[in-house]
Amino acid sequence: MKQFIHLVKEEFRRIFSNDVLIAIFFGAPILYGIMFGFVYQQAKVLDLPIVIIDQDNSPASDKVIDAFGDNEALWVSDVRPLAGDIAQEMPAKGYVAVITIPSNFEADLLQKRYPEIRVDLNMGNILTANTASVNIQSVLLTLNAGIEIAGLQKQGLAPDIAAKSYEPFKINFNKLYNSTGNYVTFMLPGLLGGIMQQVIFLAMALVFARDFEDGYFSKLKGVSRNSLYHIALKSAPFLLFIPLMWLIVSRFIPFFNIDVAVYNPAMFVLVALLSLASMMIGMLFSVLIPNQLKATELLMVISTPAFILSGFTWPTMAMPDAIAHIAQYIPLTQFLSGFRKVAVYGGGIEAILPEIKWLVMIALVCFVAIVLALQTKIGWKKREIE
Repeated sequence: MKQFIHLVKEEFRRIFSNDVLIAIFFGAPILYGIMFGFVYQQAKVLDLPIVIIDQDNSPASDKVIDAFGDNEALWVSDVRPLAGDIAQEMPAKGYVAVITIPSNFEADLLQKRYPEIRVDLNMGNILTANTASVNIQSVLLTLNAGIEIAGLQKQGLAPDIAAKSYEPFKINFNKLYNSTGNYVTFMLPGLLGGIMQQVIFLAMALVFARDFEDGYFSKLKGVSRNSLYHIALKSAPFLLFIPLMWLIVSRFIPFFNIDVAVYNPAMFVLVALLSLASMMIGMLFSVLIPNQLKATELLMVISTPAFILSGFTWPTMAMPDAIAHIAQYIPLTQFLSGFRKVAVYGGGIEAILPEIKWLVMIALVCFVAIVLALQTKIGWKKREIE
């Protein structure tokens, strides 16, 4: 045991002597967490620039322009009588939409000729285009209803009867789970999980690969030829570091006022199993690929698309079956699925049993593979000496 403790101390020394490992493991989660948090801090998209082409220049068109100006998500960047070179201006100035009010708009309204307001959306960015579309439709539908009700009132109907005549039934939307549409609440927890998986991957990819490269593994093999001993030795420092980093990362949740429940037993189980599964995958690559650069490069192949494949932003049900199936074997997929059940929907451990089974399976399969591969390498080293 004394020798094991001595070697663990040596592992700490070797870890802190690796500037790249320190920068990745300790710097990346903090730096990225702060950066991504402030990127999404506004919580929702506001003041999207639109241009209004007012070909009518009437009191009615002025009401339309004022209504758009009152919408917080839209910003009337310019009002002009003619379109001009608007198609060339749109990408350069970032206009999300061009709204054209036709000539004779007010006259056509009064004579019930149903004039058409044209909306040209900039679909270069789907998120801003969808936000603009929803808010433009909201403004125009509200105006449409107001004009129709005003017309019925002019025909002699009382205001409440006119409203009921236009709207035979009411629609009541009740938004559950992130009801304000707060984007930082939606994105940041998922990004933090992805960051932690990636830094654990990369850190563990170096533990054995570095030893193979600089010959330190031969010294360790002289101490013990049991692969379990070596796995425990390499894991010990990170069993201290990883909880510490999770504790630091978790503080971004209250710091950015994200209203999700992350301090509970179910979340603790998820975090522990994601960390364990990620450690086993990283360590397996480190054993199989005795080169630090190649091991980290190949792990990046897994970690780079992991967030997209996880189904956190784009549902796995909309992916091809083969890709959706592959995504199940990435720990982040199971973690984020369970995270949403626990933190957003308020579920307990029973709600995340499928994710727990997947994470345990991934960790166990990789652990067995590490034991077999490492024991084989120890055997090879022994035969080389003999």
